[in-house]
Amino acid sequence: MTIPMNNKNSLLVELFVEELPPKALKKLGEAFAGVLRHQLVAQGLAEAGSVLTPYASPRRLAAHLTHVAERAADKAVSQKLMPVAVGLDASGQPTPALLKRLAALGADASAVPGLKRAMDGKAEALFYESTAKGATLAEGLQKALAEAIAKLPIPKVMSYQLESGCELPGWSSVSFVRPAHGLVALHADTVVPIEALGLKAGRETHGHRFEAAVDPVVLRDANSYALQLQDDGAVIASFEARRAEIARQLAAAAVTVGGGSVPIHDDALLDEVTALVERPNVLVCSFEREFLEVPQECLILTMKANQKYFPLLDAQAKLTNKFLVVSNISPDDASAVTGGNERVVRPRLADAKFFFDQDRKKSLASRVESLGKVVYHNKLGTQGERVQRVMHIARGIAEKLGDATLAAQATQAAQLAKADLVTDMVGEFPELQGTMGRYYALHDGLDVAVADAIEDHYKPRFAGDELPRNSVGLVVALADKLETLVGMFSIGNLPTGDRDPFALRRHALGVIRILIERDLPLDLDAVLKIAVLEFVPGVLKFMDGADSPDYLEALQSFILDRLAGSLREQGASAQEVDAVLAPLPQRLGEVPKLLAAVRAFAALPAAAALAAANKRIGNILKKAPEADAHVSELLLQEPAEKALHAAMAQVVPAANAQFDAGDYTGSLQTLAALREPVDAFFTDVMVNAEQADLRLNRLGLLMSLHSAMNRVAQLERLAV
Repeated sequence: MTIPMNNKNSLLVELFVEELPPKALKKLGEAFAGVLRHQLVAQGLAEAGSVLTPYASPRRLAAHLTHVAERAADKAVSQKLMPVAVGLDASGQPTPALLKRLAALGADASAVPGLKRAMDGKAEALFYESTAKGATLAEGLQKALAEAIAKLPIPKVMSYQLESGCELPGWSSVSFVRPAHGLVALHADTVVPIEALGLKAGRETHGHRFEAAVDPVVLRDANSYALQLQDDGAVIASFEARRAEIARQLAAAAVTVGGGSVPIHDDALLDEVTALVERPNVLVCSFEREFLEVPQECLILTMKANQKYFPLLDAQAKLTNKFLVVSNISPDDASAVTGGNERVVRPRLADAKFFFDQDRKKSLASRVESLGKVVYHNKLGTQGERVQRVMHIARGIAEKLGDATLAAQATQAAQLAKADLVTDMVGEFPELQGTMGRYYALHDGLDVAVADAIEDHYKPRFAGDELPRNSVGLVVALADKLETLVGMFSIGNLPTGDRDPFALRRHALGVIRILIERDLPLDLDAVLKIAVLEFVPGVLKFMDGADSPDYLEALQSFILDRLAGSLREQGASAQEVDAVLAPLPQRLGEVPKLLAAVRAFAALPAAAALAAANKRIGNILKKAPEADAHVSELLLQEPAEKALHAAMAQVVPAANAQFDAGDYTGSLQTLAALREPVDAFFTDVMVNAEQADLRLNRLGLLMSLHSAMNRVAQLERLAV
């Protein structure tokens, strides 16, 4: 961000520290600057429109703020003293209680005539009005800086001894994210006399460890901070500017390599590297082509995770033997830097190649037995036992889909899906689980669909991740997630608040996305019961409608709650979501169509009246447990109830036919024609007639209407 150079009231505050944790630097910089600004604005020392520019580099946190005053404006203060009846006696003279209260405020009896009277609730009270002097910048900034330091999102606090020479006792220590060695506070060109972390504010800071032109860098004024650091200190102080410069250099370096090369896109890596360098210098390095025989995911991961390098991909997104290094120095001859990085990465790549070669000496199938020695959960057994459960669930789901070939492939993929957990490569790089399983499956000559499913069964791993690419992967992914959900619910290991160590919320959303986005013809309760059977062997009765395990209903509610949250995040209103999910729809693939139908219905002129009528009918039926949906035409007496019955005889069959054909929007729009006869019924007909047979007949008519109108959604949820 460009600093307005003509602003003579700018403020610059900098803490100069030892190397800050790179993964936290961006948040630390934003929090430090943000709290400073908030505090100064709250104290009236900075304008609401003041422009904030945060700075964060490996060795500094700083903030530049425009339009900062030397002193805040005075404020009128009105303080309630006490009720008039307590503060003044019958003759209007101040009571001892009032005089004591005034004395506490630095006033005496002479202030009594000037006290303001005003109503406070039901009683009249006395108020003392005075003027509070505005804080000076030194006072306000001292408070703001202390608050900014206290509220920093520090991942881990360090305690360290203060440097000798400070006025605090020699053995005093402070706690901060890293030892602090300098404090700058400049208002325009004047030092603001504040202290923090045992340091007194000045105008001196330090630039690059090795390449600064001068040291220390003596700042002329607040506005010259970024420019002086860049020119004299060889430091790009702004995190965003430094990040943009790294991205520019990465792209430019890739062009010099040619062949359509592009650096791998990774925002987290770019942020971390930005936090590691003060003046970036991107260099091109290479490694031996023989390493490209190793799956590129392995090489990319080791270069990114261990070395913070940017691998280069060709125009076909295939890994090349070139990579980019973001150096923190810019020597005239960079060969030593590139050579050193190439020597460092070579053993890493050699390790990856060794693991890959060793792993392929054993088939995936031969490793399955070893999973029996790997503990999954102390209450749920080993990974081997877990694999058996996932296999059975996958087979059951595939059979529900009516595909014997799919059942066989899904069973095989499920059996092998966790086998790569006991390989050397995944032992070294757990992030590659599934990915390596696919490579090893292909090496073993397995069907591509099975190999892809082994990799894909973890998907979706996160919000926005892609779904498995084929039906086998979908079935195994669904089985794996259901096994985790049912297993954890069966032992009461549920998420609480923001704690979800087994990612059950993510697994639930994965189940939802698979069922909805692939529109699988599977009922939620049916697939849950398939999974439940793996944890209650021999208990089959609930499949025929008898009681199911206690946690099954809770698990279904948990999944539907996640679905409700997801739909609201996508823009659906809470009322619409409640209306669609209240009937507990089991075919989740139909939910988007149901939601669209409800939205279309809500836009109709008749929607509000029918929703209100539905709510009224629901309330009536709750108080009439004896009612059933039987209607006798012989007992229909009033013209309005006859008209409603006739209208329903015409409308409801048509609406039901549309519902059965999947035309939910059309079904609700057809039912909208019942508005007038429904309104007339409630206007002209006494439902709770004294004659029992008439009352039950009218309740039966309402029950039939209620049932017909709530097939798509619970319309009463739309009532305001």
